Amino acid sequence: MAKLWAGRFSKEVDETVNAFNSSIAFDGRMYKQDITGSIAHATMLGDCGIISREDSRQIIKGLQGILADLESGELELDPTAEDIHMFVEAELTKRLGDVGKRLHTARSRNDQVALDIRLYLREEMGEIRSLTAKLLHTLCDLAQQHLDTIMPGYTHLQRAQPITLGHHLMAYAQMLLRDYDRLLDTEKRMNYCPLGSCALAGTTYPIDRQQTAKLLGFTAPMANSLDGVSDRDSCVELANALALLMTHLSRFSEEIILWCSWEFKFIELDDAYATGSSIMPQKKNPDITELIRGKTGRVVGDLTTLLAMLKGLPLAYNKDMQEDKEAIFDAIDNVKLCLKTFTPMLATMRVLKDN
Repeated sequence: MAKLWAGRFSKEVDETVNAFNSSIAFDGRMYKQDITGSIAHATMLGDCGIISREDSRQIIKGLQGILADLESGELELDPTAEDIHMFVEAELTKRLGDVGKRLHTARSRNDQVALDIRLYLREEMGEIRSLTAKLLHTLCDLAQQHLDTIMPGYTHLQRAQPITLGHHLMAYAQMLLRDYDRLLDTEKRMNYCPLGSCALAGTTYPIDRQQTAKLLGFTAPMANSLDGVSDRDSCVELANALALLMTHLSRFSEEIILWCSWEFKFIELDDAYATGSSIMPQKKNPDITELIRGKTGRVVGDLTTLLAMLKGLPLAYNKDMQEDKEAIFDAIDNVKLCLKTFTPMLATMRVLKDN
């Protein structure tokens, strides 16, 4: 696939360098956000008279067709494309000819990727909040059932004072409420549109940044174009919120592991949420909670990756920033997986009240 930037080069990029440079293997998951952003951009270009309204209509129709074909599986991402932006624009040009090339007017891949990641994170945060709320409801229901179930409260893992299981469970509900609020706060700060920042210094075209921000559901455009293309605070903030959420799940998982053991025997997990041993049939292993403990380290590592990546970068965009996506995608994927398995495991566990 021809590179958008290849005009000044006299040699092809080495194949190894091309593979090393390519990001479509992981940023391809943002195809919907990339096309959504492009539709808003094309709409604005037509409304501002930067391209003709007819070209704008053709581009929007072409983009909608690409999205439909990707969703249906009729079109597949090209693994040789440098990134999702170049894939979409190349496919659009293949379908529309020169009209498709006009989509890139007054835009750079730098502000494109900054937009795509914000749109993607915003959508994923909504799902994570929903999953967190579901776990909160499960916790509250379980606590309500055990208002009078007496258990020991611990300090230093030594029995300290009598409490109730309901009291204990609601401590985790408080942690999750803070996690939920942190996700809301993160979305509030990240909900500003970088589109129009272009490569780093804006554009001389008479674009309407307010229009694209409004079309895409943002509070407003970002105030500084250098910040617009180089800011990844939203990734770091979200990774921090997710690392803390996972830390809370991990602490709870550790207690469930203890409570399952013969030494405590406060609960028994449902057979659907435990595993056994190939040679010791008496065993019932709390694998889900052990995996959550392990995955917590991975999500904390994703946060560290993002902070270490950003700490030495001068303004504005640097290719190092390509590393943001694998880290934040990994954190998102693991948190969603853990919440989806932890909640039904908790809802189905049996509390052994006598113990």
